[in-house]
Amino acid sequence: MRQAHLLSWGFGGFNPFATYDLVIGETSGDAELGIVFRDSGNGDTLDAAVRFRDGKPESILWNLTVDGEEAAAKTWPVPPGTSGKNLTLRVQMAAVGVNLFLESSGRSTLVAYPDFPEHLDLRESRRMQRFFTGIRAQLGAGAGASIAGATAALTPGSGQADIRAVTNEEGAPLLDGGRLWFTVTVRGRALPHPLQGVFSLDPSVFDLRFEGIIVFDMGDGLLRNELASHLFLDSKSGEWRGWTTGFSALGGAGRNEEKTILAISSVKDPRRGFSVMKARPIGLSGAHEDPHGIFDKEAGKWRLLLCEHHEKYQAGIWESDRWDGGFTRLAGPVEEDSTGTMIQKFGATRYALFGSADRKVYIRTYPDLKPAGELDIELPPWDDRYGTRIWPNVIPLPEGYPAPYIALMMDRVNVPGMPKPNWSYGALYLYHGQPSADP
Repeated sequence: MRQAHLLSWGFGGFNPFATYDLVIGETSGDAELGIVFRDSGNGDTLDAAVRFRDGKPESILWNLTVDGEEAAAKTWPVPPGTSGKNLTLRVQMAAVGVNLFLESSGRSTLVAYPDFPEHLDLRESRRMQRFFTGIRAQLGAGAGASIAGATAALTPGSGQADIRAVTNEEGAPLLDGGRLWFTVTVRGRALPHPLQGVFSLDPSVFDLRFEGIIVFDMGDGLLRNELASHLFLDSKSGEWRGWTTGFSALGGAGRNEEKTILAISSVKDPRRGFSVMKARPIGLSGAHEDPHGIFDKEAGKWRLLLCEHHEKYQAGIWESDRWDGGFTRLAGPVEEDSTGTMIQKFGATRYALFGSADRKVYIRTYPDLKPAGELDIELPPWDDRYGTRIWPNVIPLPEGYPAPYIALMMDRVNVPGMPKPNWSYGALYLYHGQPSADP
């Protein structure tokens, strides 16, 4: 821009798992308005902005500068019909990439989705501590602009999946303050962009509430966005523990890592706000997923139901004297494609459940994984095109609720405009369950 004036304001620190909004009131002339993240140590920057021509939004800009050199610069046109007034630029960070949205007239549209792990690894604790967030305005001659607001917030992102109840060590759901608690994968796009969210729900009504984000520290200087976790409160130690899937190994950034199952722990209650849990491999070789575990008092063993990675993902049960390692195979793997494992009690009897590409939820005996039936779902979250590999997430409730069981599930319809590969996922479904009348 000729005779451009560049203005900038700092408004806070930086979290590579947060979402940043810039609300633009009205613009005249030629201008660029955006959000910039800058490393106070070496000047590296990530910059997202809206370009205006004659007061009308024209394009979205993304610029990455490393070591004083431009490493990436991209431009995308704004969606048709985008208003020049009360326009929100939404920068949804995902540690190794970013989703860029424009919100206009109440509608939020995904415009761009650049990645940058080959240039910067924002998961590095020391690096993220040096970054700060600012607003920039570049105005051409005679141009003017108003900024109505700017926010930085933890948000559930775009899409949700892998819903699993938070429990005690024996697998009983944690009903705290009249609410059930769930780990839910949030944020969206492909892997490794998602991260671990926490939600709560009053099981008598559908009032799902976003509560927090969990990241994981393996002691290597990174805060990692693992997911598909099972979180439990250990009654003996008072510690929050569980297992997660090491999807951050797919994050690139020049590291040679393998996806594996991790044991996780925290003294702090990780259900609310932004939490960091310690993580370490449990020693199982293989790119397994979806761990769900219990302590079986009768057997005196920890039992872990996994989706084991073979030619496809297949459910299998492993056991150990410890919750965080030493596991050996007990049963399985089953023949069916498997996802979303869970061990659950129906009455006094435990069963193993898992979803499948077959558009079914299989029920197996525990712990030997013999066929025991299928979950009967009226209006299931799938059809002929969408919805395979659903997580069952069936939860028993005490007396006094409208039904003795609920199930909170998701479908697999991706956010419109999200590029492939994508695992952002769509709607949530609440089911009330009754035991079968058949003997």
